[in-house]
Amino acid sequence: MNKLFLKLVMLPSGLWRSMGADIDQLRAMVGTRLMIDDRRPLTFGRQRKQKKNRKLGTLFNMFISCVMGFLYIMPLGIIHNSIVALWVYYSMFLFMLFFLLITDFANILYDTKDKFILLHRPINDKTLFLSRILHVFIYLIRIFIPMSLPGWILIGIMHGWKAAVFFPIPLFCLLFMALFLVNACYMLILKLASPQKFKEVINYFQIVFAVFIFAFSYLMPRVIQSSVFQNIDLNKLKWAVYTPSYWLASLWIWVSPQEALAHTKLLSALAILVPLFCLWATIKWIAPTFIRNLVAIDGVDVMVKKPAKTTRSSWYRRLADIVNRSSGAKAGFIITWLQSSRSRTFRMRVYPTFAYVPIYFIYLLTIGNHSLSNTFTDLAESRKHIMLMYMCSFVMLQALNYLTISDQYKAAWVYYASPLDKPGNVMIGAFKAIYIKYFLPFFSVVAIFVLCVWGADAILDVVLALTNVTLFAACIMRVGFRRFPFSVMEQMENAGTRTLKVFVALLVPSLLGFGHYMTNLWWLKIVFLILSGILLWLVLDSYANTDWANVKKEES
Repeated sequence: MNKLFLKLVMLPSGLWRSMGADIDQLRAMVGTRLMIDDRRPLTFGRQRKQKKNRKLGTLFNMFISCVMGFLYIMPLGIIHNSIVALWVYYSMFLFMLFFLLITDFANILYDTKDKFILLHRPINDKTLFLSRILHVFIYLIRIFIPMSLPGWILIGIMHGWKAAVFFPIPLFCLLFMALFLVNACYMLILKLASPQKFKEVINYFQIVFAVFIFAFSYLMPRVIQSSVFQNIDLNKLKWAVYTPSYWLASLWIWVSPQEALAHTKLLSALAILVPLFCLWATIKWIAPTFIRNLVAIDGVDVMVKKPAKTTRSSWYRRLADIVNRSSGAKAGFIITWLQSSRSRTFRMRVYPTFAYVPIYFIYLLTIGNHSLSNTFTDLAESRKHIMLMYMCSFVMLQALNYLTISDQYKAAWVYYASPLDKPGNVMIGAFKAIYIKYFLPFFSVVAIFVLCVWGADAILDVVLALTNVTLFAACIMRVGFRRFPFSVMEQMENAGTRTLKVFVALLVPSLLGFGHYMTNLWWLKIVFLILSGILLWLVLDSYANTDWANVKKEES
C-alpha cells in the first residue's frame, strides 16, 4: 500500500522540482518515513504480535474514519437545496479535517528525531519541508478517503453517476486548503508562543477537538433535524459567500447548472484557484522559516527550570498542611498537585471529561419530541438534578484512573527509597489533591446550577450526592488503586478486567443515584447522609493505613 502511495505522490516530479526540491532525496526521505510507519507499533493497545495485527489496526482506523463520515452526511439528505447542503457538508468536513490535522499530525510535521541524520546533509529547506508535507498527505489520504466515502455514495445514489464523478474534485481542493490553514496555524502559534510551549498549545487543541467530537456526535443530529436548520436561506446569510466551503459548494453548477445562485460561477473559479494558490504559498512562504522553527522546537521536551515564585506557589503547600496531618500525606498531595498539571497524558485524558458531563446531560434532556426550550422550562419541576450530580462521578473516576499512570514511571523509585512506615499516607494525600483540585470545583459549579434551578430545597440533595460520590471514589481507590501516584506504566489490560471496571463504574453510581432518587423524605435523607459519612471515614482511614504488604500484593 505504501509503495503505491509513494508512486502516486512522486508522479508530479516536475512540479516538485520546479518548487526547488531534489527529487532523489525527496523520494528517499518519503520512502524511509513510510517504511518506519510500517514498523511502528500500533497506538491502540500494545499488542505483542505487531506484524499480525498491524494491518488490522490500519483497517480499524479506516473504519473509524468511515464512521466519522456518517456523522455529517445528514445535511445531504435533509436540506433540499443542493448547494446549501454541500455548503454545510464541506464546512463540517473542513472543520473536522482542520482539527484532525492540527492535533494528530503535529508530531509528524515537527518530528525532530531525524535532524541528527538530515540537517548536516546537503538537503535544502524546500526538500525537507516537502518530504514532511507529502508524508502528512499520505497519512491524510488514509483517513480522508474513508471519511468521504459515505457522502460519496449518498451523492451518487441521489444525483447519479455525474455527481459521483464530480464529488472528489472539491474534496481534494478542500484538502489543499486544510493543509495550508494548518501550517499557517502552526507558524502563528510559533510566532505568538515560544517553541517550548508549542506542544502545550497543540495539547489544548487536542482537548478541544475531543470535546468537539463528543458534542458533535451527540448533539449535531438533533440540531440538523430541527426545522430552522433545514430551511436555511443563503440570501439571509450574506457572510456565507466569503467562506471557502461555499466556494467549493458552488462547483455543483458543473453538474446541475439550473441550481446556480448569484455569483456561483465566479466563486466556482475561486474554488479551483485558491487551493492551488494555497499549495504554492505553503511551499514558497512557509518552507524558508520551517528549519529555524524545527531546530527551536527541539528544546520542547527539555525541562526548563524557572525561578521559584514563593508568593504564588506556596498556597498549595499551605493547603497541603491544612488537609493533611502526616508528612507523607503532604508529600503525596504536593507531588500529585504539581504532576497532574505537568503531565500531558493526564490533562489529555481528564480535562475533556469536564465537558462530557454537561453535554451528555443536555443530550439526555433532548431525548424525545419535546423542544429544548420547553424541556428547560419544565426542568425545575423534575428531579433530574439528582441524575446530573451523580454523573459527576465520571469526572472523579477518570481522574483517579490516570492518577497512578505516567510516562516517567521509573522515577517512582523515590517512594521505595524513602523511610515510609505507611505508604498509604502518600496515597491518601494524592487522593485529596485530585479531589480538591479537580472534582470539588467542578461539583461546585454543578451545585450552583442545581440551586439556581431547583432552589434551596435541593441543598440536602447536593450534600447527600456529594457524600455518596466521594464514598464511591474512596471505595474505588481502596479496592483497586493501592499504588503510588504516577508510578505505573500504562499498559493494555485484558478484556475481562477492563469490562469489569467499566461495569462497576456505570453500575455503582447508578444504584446510588437510584436509591437517592427514591428517597423523598427529608429525615430519611439525613439518616443516609450520616451513614454515608461514617462509612466514608472508615474507608479513608483504611486506605490511609495501607502498608507495604498491601502495596506488594497489588503490584504482584
